[in-house]
Amino acid sequence: MSTLVFSHANSYPAGCYRLIFDAWRAAGHQVHALEKYGHDPQHPVSSNWPHLVSQLLRYVDEVVQPREPVYLVGHSLGGLLSLMAAARRPQQVRGVLMLDSPYIRGWRAGFVAFGKLSGRIHRQPPASIAQERRQHWPDRATLEAHFRSKALFQAWDLRVLQDYLDCGFEPDPERGGLRLAFRREVEAAVYATLPHALTRATRGLCVPRAFIAGTHSREMRMGGIEATRRFVGPLYREIEGSHLFPFEHPEATAALALQLLKELAERPQTAG
Repeated sequence: MSTLVFSHANSYPAGCYRLIFDAWRAAGHQVHALEKYGHDPQHPVSSNWPHLVSQLLRYVDEVVQPREPVYLVGHSLGGLLSLMAAARRPQQVRGVLMLDSPYIRGWRAGFVAFGKLSGRIHRQPPASIAQERRQHWPDRATLEAHFRSKALFQAWDLRVLQDYLDCGFEPDPERGGLRLAFRREVEAAVYATLPHALTRATRGLCVPRAFIAGTHSREMRMGGIEATRRFVGPLYREIEGSHLFPFEHPEATAALALQLLKELAERPQTAG
């Protein structure tokens, strides 16, 4: 039985992945997941996310307390945090599995660095969209109607959408009704501080890694599919769906992840 430590995508708390966690636990794995990144004042969002990486490592140390090296698994934001955490603590990590977390390097990394330096990254999607995201609903019925009407969420498995409505919103103590549990200013800050120095942050990485990409992922096309393939190596796979394929096809995602985790277990650590 292996220990899996999962990190979520930006703005989607860990509870959204309940069906996937259930499948992994049914297969005999222990699964741990920090519910929300970026909301702890001790681990603020900053350029290249060093404090979020520290938050993940602190969670492993203080909550998971593993007796053996763990597998770090993450979706989008969570995949990159897992990768950078493994680079910091390779002795604690048996393998890394990233779900649609493009490895940004070369001219794309330079573009991100320029956007951060100039401030343009705050004014462009997805950060600009996150800053304007609706954040209050008068009641649960209005909340459900709002998200069920959106094309993005219509592609989701209905059970996952229900989990998102359950864990992604909380009572608003000031206005009544419901508000976003993952604050929109934190979501925007995460987008505006994307890592532009992954090559340096992962130099010498010796931990085996695997990757699952969505066949229709716009984020993968923008972030660099070929660069990601080269970095990951032979354990690069694709699955039907968008960047949010874990929410669209949770069972298929869980099954492919289990297969890759088995293959990771058979691979030794190598020189970076």
